[in-house]
Amino acid sequence: MVMTDGLISERLVLRRWTDADRGPFAEMNADPEVRRYFPSVMTKQDSDAMVDRIEQGFENNGFGLWAVEINGRFAGLTGLNRTSFDTPMGPHVEIGWRFATWAWGQGYATEAAQCVLDTAFTDLGLTEVFSFTTETNHPSERVMQRIGMTRRTDLDFDHPNTPGWWGVKHIVYQARSLEN
Repeated sequence: MVMTDGLISERLVLRRWTDADRGPFAEMNADPEVRRYFPSVMTKQDSDAMVDRIEQGFENNGFGLWAVEINGRFAGLTGLNRTSFDTPMGPHVEIGWRFATWAWGQGYATEAAQCVLDTAFTDLGLTEVFSFTTETNHPSERVMQRIGMTRRTDLDFDHPNTPGWWGVKHIVYQARSLEN
């Protein structure tokens, strides 16, 4: 298994998490704007537990959701994750991102996601990657489109962990390696 501890793009550093990231990550997850397309904001304890799960994912899979740094400042996360709940895609790897509001609108999510997607196919040997979000999360959908993912309406689903939430309906995009 190839372990990728970090990636570098033109303006970003994607790296493993440190304890210093926990505070800014918790602040970001407590921001209602950042969490607009999620059922709720996160507590500090929930945010810390997520960092622990992310780090365990690196150990289990050789990849995960990297912390993203912009000019030495924690800005969010971008990376790969094995989805742990049932979806129409079956067992799969998803690509995702989340950034602090100060980093929005500058192309960072697209740049980081493209770097991760390239790594997924070239260094990690993955053959396909999925991404999904609520049907109203147009900013994330635009990132999916910019990095060349293909809309898969046949795979759209109601998120099983959010019954009754307004954002339960999720849209799906897929990317495949050029070898497929």
